[in-house]
Amino acid sequence: MAASPESSNARLKELCSQRLSPRRLILASNRGPVEYYFTEDRRLRLRRGSGGIVTALSSLTNYVELNWIASSMGEGDREVAQRARGTHFKVPSFNNNLYLNFVVSRRDTYHKFYSVICNPLLWFLQHYMWNSSRTPNIDQAIYDAWENGYIPVNQAFAQAVIDEASANELPPIVMINDYHLYLASSYIRKQMPDLVIQHFIHIPWPSPTYWQLLPSSMRQAIFSSLCTTDIVGLQTMRDVRNFLYCCQSFIDEAEIDYGQQTVQLNGHIVQVKAYPVSIDVAGLKNLVSSARVKEDEERLRHLCGEQTIVRVDRVEPSKNIIRGFRAFDMLLERYPQFREKVKFLAFLVPTRTHLKPYQRYTQEVTQLIEAINNKYGNEQWHPIDSFYENNYIQAIAGMCLYDVLMVNAVIDGMNLVAKEGPTVNKQDGVLILSETVGAWEQLGQNALTVAPTDLEGTTQALYTALTMPPDEKNKRATALKRLIEQEDLTNWLLCLLEDAVSLVAERSGTST
Repeated sequence: MAASPESSNARLKELCSQRLSPRRLILASNRGPVEYYFTEDRRLRLRRGSGGIVTALSSLTNYVELNWIASSMGEGDREVAQRARGTHFKVPSFNNNLYLNFVVSRRDTYHKFYSVICNPLLWFLQHYMWNSSRTPNIDQAIYDAWENGYIPVNQAFAQAVIDEASANELPPIVMINDYHLYLASSYIRKQMPDLVIQHFIHIPWPSPTYWQLLPSSMRQAIFSSLCTTDIVGLQTMRDVRNFLYCCQSFIDEAEIDYGQQTVQLNGHIVQVKAYPVSIDVAGLKNLVSSARVKEDEERLRHLCGEQTIVRVDRVEPSKNIIRGFRAFDMLLERYPQFREKVKFLAFLVPTRTHLKPYQRYTQEVTQLIEAINNKYGNEQWHPIDSFYENNYIQAIAGMCLYDVLMVNAVIDGMNLVAKEGPTVNKQDGVLILSETVGAWEQLGQNALTVAPTDLEGTTQALYTALTMPPDEKNKRATALKRLIEQEDLTNWLLCLLEDAVSLVAERSGTST
């Protein structure tokens, strides 16, 4: 069982102040902790970056000095990078512990890197989203994007890490984040063989058969590079097993130890571990008690029915939004007693709106919502209220009010909504959870489990949730809150750093 939040926090502080200090952490990720932008009167301002992983990793600055290397995302980032002249600079409002270094790529290079290779190619592959009889079609344009986008951006990140590491008296610990930077470690390792490198991947890891949709040259480059790290961190044990199986399938020289969860290649051992990311439970509880959330909660309460279903998702195909609404349609069709009594509040966040698959999916979601409202609604009531905006405060307020929270993604690395919802909910709400979502390994026993493609099963889960006795709802909701609190964000950070620091101590011959 995980340590209590207080114990984890104390251990993390001790780890950073004694065993890690004065060694720095270098974190490399595509998206940074802040974004600089120009106001209408051309004043430079900054705002915190979005995304659960960015938020989670930003918490490291509460404990240790962090050098963060990220892509410049817009005009403001580029201006700041130019002023810094390629060196790191201190970022305000991060406990004086955050230094940022922007990697600036040519716009056409970054487009090939991000909009052709990272999204949609790798993202779709790792979420099993390709219709393999039709897509992807890996043509010359994709090969060009790999050679002239993905590779050079990874090389630029690697060089930034090398430059940063070289400026430190003690070798820092390098943490690389996610699918954007699969090749960075191999370039770093060639020049700095003694660094401890940890690569955390927050999206699912598919089986070897699905990886074979990629050309062997790209696939081999990814796996060979990841096997130069010291620790590959994934979300679930399912992902760990898939990664080990992939290495066995694709790297002839690799020696796989499934019991120890290691890969040995050319005398180098890679540990492959599950680090289920979580949420800042204490911070979220403080947010819920804030005036901003309470105001939105009161406003949304007027939209609720006698019972209320909620979902919070980015509008992307892997989130399975359409099947969720179709199951709700079937519920109202089959059980008319819920009409005019149950409401569905959908908080839908725009994402990757420049990509055609996402544009089409958003249109399909919108059309289905309209169809359901037209089919069952009247002047006094309509079944679905949807909010299409990036409004985290409003979404948190909505989750305070649910009787049923639907998380039916096709597949997800973790899905933090499944942890945020039970933490803030005040209704003893029931969680409906796909078994293909990473959070299911931890929470599935106290949720209603569905297969993501099972419309009939999801309809029945909705019925069960809406008719569940109060004592059963309370039992499940209480257990979910306890599990999430036991393995919160601090515990996740502690596990990541303890393993990395232990490797440093092992190599330097010091006691852990």
